[in-house]
Amino acid sequence: MKERKQNYYGSLCTEMYEILHRQAPKEELDFYVSYAKKEQKILEALCGSGRFLVPFMKQGFDISGVDLSGEMLDKLKQKAPNANVVQADILEYSPDEPFDYIFISSGSVSLFTDIHLCKKILKKLKGMLAQKGKLVFAVDTVANRCPDDSDYKLSIAVKTKEGLDLTLRSKNYYDESGQTQFSPGIYELYDGARLLKSELMDFQTHLYKFGEMEQLLTEIGFTAIRTYSSFKKEQAINDECEMFLFECTVS
Repeated sequence: MKERKQNYYGSLCTEMYEILHRQAPKEELDFYVSYAKKEQKILEALCGSGRFLVPFMKQGFDISGVDLSGEMLDKLKQKAPNANVVQADILEYSPDEPFDYIFISSGSVSLFTDIHLCKKILKKLKGMLAQKGKLVFAVDTVANRCPDDSDYKLSIAVKTKEGLDLTLRSKNYYDESGQTQFSPGIYELYDGARLLKSELMDFQTHLYKFGEMEQLLTEIGFTAIRTYSSFKKEQAINDECEMFLFECTVS
């Protein structure tokens, strides 16, 4: 069994993700596209397997991507061999030019459970923006808290294209003081009853309260911040929505 890495998408995790989430949800894709212009330089940070980046490419946008997971980027390259993507930790990523628009999809900012690290990453992204550039991203809220489990249980089972069985057993527990949802998982690949491969996933997310991220963004230096509760750009007013979407502009 492979070593557990926090929030890193390994080969089995990536395979299941591709089966379940191969295409971007239309409403979410349309939301991120609504900020894009053809003459802009665009970056998708944490681009993963490209379910957002590839549609942007197909629509003619000048988009680049960065992600730490080599497994995810391999999937992206299978779909779009000419994609301009880099495998790197976002804090070590050094683009040649600033971007007009940076986005992070799928609530991935919540994966940075260390708030000091999260603030550092957001500050890094702000520094990569051109004047009047926009950073747009989503986070999960405290309304997404899962009930605690006493043990691992089967949560997902899918078939691979080779006809093998790929399963995920997981459990959830929530740390109230740190607002962290822990969801450790065990991915297993079977050929009938024979276990071919196993992979541990240490999945953690920080669940945000209303006003919490806004304070971080203000401390970083963003002066124009809008908070939405849906992809329809409805204004967020409390914690009861499942996500917060942030539109941050460099003045």
